Amino acid sequence: MLTHPGDPRRFLLGVDDLAPDRLPERAQPYGEPLRLVADWARRYLCRPHDELGRTGPVCPYVPTSLRKRLFYLTVQAGRPGGPDRAAVAAAVAAYRDWFRELPPVDGPAAQFKTILILFPQVRPADAPDIVDATQAELKPSFVAAGLMIGQFHPLPPVDGGLWNKDFRPLSCPVPLLAIRHMVPTDLPFLTHDRRLLDGYHRVFGDDLPPRQRIELGHALASVSTVSATEDRGATWQ
Repeated sequence: MLTHPGDPRRFLLGVDDLAPDRLPERAQPYGEPLRLVADWARRYLCRPHDELGRTGPVCPYVPTSLRKRLFYLTVQAGRPGGPDRAAVAAAVAAYRDWFRELPPVDGPAAQFKTILILFPQVRPADAPDIVDATQAELKPSFVAAGLMIGQFHPLPPVDGGLWNKDFRPLSCPVPLLAIRHMVPTDLPFLTHDRRLLDGYHRVFGDDLPPRQRIELGHALASVSTVSATEDRGATWQ
C-alpha cells in the first residue's frame, strides 16, 4: 500500500495488496468492492470480447499496467448515503495531483500507470448524475494536462464502443473513475468537443504521428463546421 506523504487519508493499493491476509486494516471495510474491481480488470478488461468489434483485449493498456504493477486502486467512501458530485470531484482532483507525482512520471512506462477511484456507496441509479457528470465536467481540464479520465459503473454508461456503437464497454460492478496518461491514439475519444481537441493539440503539438495529425485536422474541421451550423441555427431561432 502507498500512503500519500502529505495526506494520510489518501492511499493506493496494488492488486497484490488485496489478498485477505495482506489487505491493510484501513481498506478492510472495502475488501469486497476492491476485489470485485480487480477481478473485473483481469477477467474483462484484459480479455477479448465478442461485441468489441476488434481483436485484442477490451483495454489494451491494462494487461501491461497489471504486469508492471502500475495498476492502483483506492476507495472514496464519502458520507452516509454516498458522496455527492462535489465530493467526487474533490476526491478525483486530489488523486489527479498525486498521480502526476507518482513514478514513473515520464518515459514509455508512464502510459501504463493508472489509478481507479472506487465509489462503492454511489447507487447504480445515481451513477449518471454523479460519476458520469463529474467525468464530463473534469475531462477538459484533464485533457489539457495530458491526462484521461474514464467513467465506469453497473448501468453501464451510455457511451458506445469505437468499433461497435451498440457495445457499451464501460460496464463495471462498482462505480468508479479512472485516471491515466493521455496517448496520441486517444484522439477518437475527444472528437466531439473543440475544447478537448485543442487540449490534445497543445499536449502533443508537432510530435503527433502522421496518422493522428491528419485525423486531428479532420476532427477540428468537423467540429468547426458543426459549431458554425449551431450558431446559424441559434440566429434563426
